[in-house]
Amino acid sequence: MSNRITKLFNIKYPIVQAGMIWNSGWRLASASSNSGILGLIGAGSMYPDVLREHIIKCKKATNKPFGVNVPMLYPNIQEIMDIIVEEDVKIVFTSAGNPKTWTSWLKERGITVVHVVSSVKFALKAQEAGVDAIVAEGFEAGGHNGRDETTTLTLIPMVKEQIHIPLIAAGGIATGRAMLATMILGADGVQIGSRFVASEESSAHTAFKQVVVDAKEGDTQLTLKELAPVRLIKNKFYRDIEALYKSGATPEQLKDLLGRARAKRGMFEGDLEEGELEIGQISGLIHDIQPVHQIVEEIMQEFENAKSNIQQL
Repeated sequence: MSNRITKLFNIKYPIVQAGMIWNSGWRLASASSNSGILGLIGAGSMYPDVLREHIIKCKKATNKPFGVNVPMLYPNIQEIMDIIVEEDVKIVFTSAGNPKTWTSWLKERGITVVHVVSSVKFALKAQEAGVDAIVAEGFEAGGHNGRDETTTLTLIPMVKEQIHIPLIAAGGIATGRAMLATMILGADGVQIGSRFVASEESSAHTAFKQVVVDAKEGDTQLTLKELAPVRLIKNKFYRDIEALYKSGATPEQLKDLLGRARAKRGMFEGDLEEGELEIGQISGLIHDIQPVHQIVEEIMQEFENAKSNIQQL
């Protein structure tokens, strides 16, 4: 299929594999790109030299377009951006910050820029900053999230009503049916995270992948709204956060609990009790660990089947 997103990224299907910390290394990104979608390397969990290594390996593993996701709160962001330019990466997804900070700088260097937002207000700011496309992410999504708790079902049509640049839907999307639903609501494509965590090529620890597959409805919760809202699996670490809340903890005490490399410990090293396990609500619909090409084939087959069923109504 061909539309604004496939043309923007020069890909076969309008699907983006989300750039997620500790999950999205070069293996996942290259496998995604080789499957006809846009693969993203998640720079948020990488030191600059590690990011460069992943970009170089990704280039060797695919001749298709891929990009890098950069949370703008990253402390070494100038170094990260310089590496992206030096290694000739042509697509950057920015998040967690003001899009005005880097958009012009990147575009002047021939890079396509996409910004991730969780509200209409920030979508308009990103469009004004000159980005090429927007990811609008509902609060069903895993990991760090918007404070307004706007769901994908309501966010996508509200953003679509206000912007004219290409729109990518994210949050709670793991199937072809969900992809079609968000595109009917106005999205030009989708960004999928959680389902690719449970892929063979994801850099997540096998134990974490199994937790995702085993998750049921209600097993995730949005928490830490005072700091940066994040959706987590309810494990011991999550229950420790809740206990701190009940004791009237200050933001400083919450930061102290967080400040022990919790995300790496949980998702990358497989500590299912003390680690931070970030995943979306849609994990309740993910039942298998599969290779990326199979995931993409299933999503697109289901998308086409659902589209045919709608046309018959």
